[in-house]
Amino acid sequence: MITPNPSLQVFQNTLNLPKKELLLEIELNGKMKFEHLMNTIYNQMGICHRVLSANVEYVNGNSFGSVQLYINVNSEDYQKLEFYLNKNKLLNTTVEYLCRKYS
Repeated sequence: MITPNPSLQVFQNTLNLPKKELLLEIELNGKMKFEHLMNTIYNQMGICHRVLSANVEYVNGNSFGSVQLYINVNSEDYQKLEFYLNKNKLLNTTVEYLCRKYS
């Protein structure tokens, strides 16, 4: 017997939510490695991103600096990401990205 996958239904519900293009800047304070942060955002949260700039220094295996990301997410996924960043005490700021299209 084939049973429906409950996570698939959740995934289908999130497809209909409107997405926004955002620029996210994260300050790395040495509490989390840069690679671990990028892995968590992409693999665990399923948020595709582009690194626009990164100024990361490593001191004794800890990451310090800042990184700017371009993300295209719905409000629910962004709230999860913001909660994760705040829980790990990573200072972050977000700006909505608007692009003019000329015809």
